[in-house]
Amino acid sequence: MTTPLICIVEDEPELAQLVDDYLSASGYRTLQFHRGDDAEAWLRGHEPALILLDLMLPGMDGLQLCKNQQARSPVPIIMMTAKVEEIDRLLGLELGADDYVCKPFSPRELVARVKAVLRRSQSDPASSAGEEVAAVSLDEQALSVTLFGEVIGLTTIEFRLFSLLFSHPGRIFSRQYILDNIYQDYRVVSDRTVDSHIKKLRKKLVTPDEQLDLIHSVYGSGYKYEAPPR
Repeated sequence: MTTPLICIVEDEPELAQLVDDYLSASGYRTLQFHRGDDAEAWLRGHEPALILLDLMLPGMDGLQLCKNQQARSPVPIIMMTAKVEEIDRLLGLELGADDYVCKPFSPRELVARVKAVLRRSQSDPASSAGEEVAAVSLDEQALSVTLFGEVIGLTTIEFRLFSLLFSHPGRIFSRQYILDNIYQDYRVVSDRTVDSHIKKLRKKLVTPDEQLDLIHSVYGSGYKYEAPPR
């Protein structure tokens, strides 16, 4: 199996080299770019296993580079940013980024995130799809979830909420993100509304052993979906 190539696009050479060292020590091949336009030129003719992408770059900013890359090929992307405003993080994810880390970050944590994203993207599509569908699947027309063969009807809001979480297993969605993207007029709802719908979803989505929670609360951050173990 070919060793995955990680493309590091970061304008701070010392930080880029630190990330490079940790990834290399973990067995990955690496390639560094310190300008967005240089990375863009290379990516037009090459496809790495994953891109670590800074937001603030000379030549071309990270969001534009992310948008261009997703139009070419959906290569996994992890955003690295010092811009902690939520709108920047959300915009990065909406453009196709798979994850993000805020500076300063732990290189070990970043490597762990790289491994997690690669596991999701490099798993065998046929076998993964078969196993996942057998456990959990969604029917948008019927507004239902099939859980271990049992069809469970949901309300429109419940279906939208679960569909959002289900679309990115392991990713934490803040209450504010959910309010902004699920509810047509989030001004008339609140965090408590989200919590109430999550509670109702949990009651409906009961696994056969009644012990496994598909939706997890992350204290101070929000909610995430964890797929049933295979």
